[in-house]
Amino acid sequence: MLDAGTPSLALQRNIIAALLIAVAAAAWAMLIRLQIGMDMPMAMNTPTMGMNALLFLVVWIIMMVAMMFPTAAPMILTFHQVQAGRRGPGATFVSTWVFVGGYMLVWGPSGVLAFAGAAGAENIAGREGMSTATAARIGGALLMVAGAYQLSPLKDLCLAKCRTPMSFILTSWRDGHWGAVRMGLEHGLLCLGCCWLLFLTLFPLGIMNIAVMAVVTLLVFAEKTFPMGERLARLAGAALLLYGAAVLVLPRLLPTFPAAEAMAGM
Repeated sequence: MLDAGTPSLALQRNIIAALLIAVAAAAWAMLIRLQIGMDMPMAMNTPTMGMNALLFLVVWIIMMVAMMFPTAAPMILTFHQVQAGRRGPGATFVSTWVFVGGYMLVWGPSGVLAFAGAAGAENIAGREGMSTATAARIGGALLMVAGAYQLSPLKDLCLAKCRTPMSFILTSWRDGHWGAVRMGLEHGLLCLGCCWLLFLTLFPLGIMNIAVMAVVTLLVFAEKTFPMGERLARLAGAALLLYGAAVLVLPRLLPTFPAAEAMAGM
């Protein structure tokens, strides 16, 4: 039975979906505004985008909200549905957002690791006097590693879990708010397992390249939700392998290469 004034399950699902879309859209708008206001050669040439650790982490979280909220929506809505069946719609709305909070806990530490890797790469490149072509070829090698990961058993395992929200929810169920946090965290780790090397391709392709971010988001969404998602993951892996190999031969094929040359000529 619903308490007076408690929204129905269908209405709650619609509210949650609308809020996820609205928050993701706001994050995309913020990223576009940041891109417009940035010195793009600098932003595309340096892995840290010339930011300190705190600012980089803030931008990283905004990126993850923009890119991952749409792809996580089916899992979040399935959690809400199962929770409502167990506890009733009146006790479900808050638990669902606790689940989302647990999910987002994964992306903060991943941003710290991303900044540490980016700053380390900048430091090594500066110390060794790395040429633009060499840096581009390293980017090409990273694209090939990402492509190989798309074809790996670990990718398949994580993707299989993400593609079956009801199976994940039922087999990983934990009661209470702390249980929701734990489940959100576990799902976040599976998402990270699916996508972390796709995110790393943003560094050679342009960390603030909105078009590349949109393509990665659509790819992740398609992998998780479309019937042929697993095949799409493999096709993307083959494409990354071929593109990375081409960049090794012709570094100018990397979109960040012209920006890097412009910076070198200043």
